[in-house]
Amino acid sequence: MSLITKAVAILVGSTTIAFGINIFLIPNKVLDGGIIGLGLIVSYLFHTNAGFTIMVLSIPIFALAWFKYRSYFFNSLHGMLLSSLFIDLFHNFNQVRLSISPILSSLTGGLLIGFGIGIMLRFETSTGGTDLLAQFLSDLVKMNVGIIILIMDVFVICLGGLFVSSETFFLSAITILAGGIATSICTWNLENNDNRTKY
Repeated sequence: MSLITKAVAILVGSTTIAFGINIFLIPNKVLDGGIIGLGLIVSYLFHTNAGFTIMVLSIPIFALAWFKYRSYFFNSLHGMLLSSLFIDLFHNFNQVRLSISPILSSLTGGLLIGFGIGIMLRFETSTGGTDLLAQFLSDLVKMNVGIIILIMDVFVICLGGLFVSSETFFLSAITILAGGIATSICTWNLENNDNRTKY
């Protein structure tokens, strides 16, 4: 895969994630899962820049990647940095108040974020985050990595419900579900195609 193709995927994915967060999640104080969700909680509580907060929270995970999953470190670093930059670069968009319900806004935001993440994954890059931590824990406790990611996402939105509002929990669950569907669609048959190339 060419570097140009991967760069375009990172650019498109990061832009889509940034729009999803700024236009549809932040105005309603909604969360996504994983590190993005934790970054948004900190941003809502302490009025920090969401992208910068996500980047700071990602440092321990990328430190782990450097020592244990070196290829993951290089494949995800650019996606994490650019998406965090774009989230803060487009922060003025969160002043836009769309005349749609919070439920529809959460659904749309989740679909955009899931599409952005899915595009990156399809072209062998990502934003990093808790996917790596889940992989590490999966190796330790011998549990399916997808289940661990789900547990982490539920933990994050429970924190949001506790520290932000009960409505945040409900709307964030919609966002995570929509994001998971969008990511799955974008990466559909990806694993099968990878397997076919081995034979």
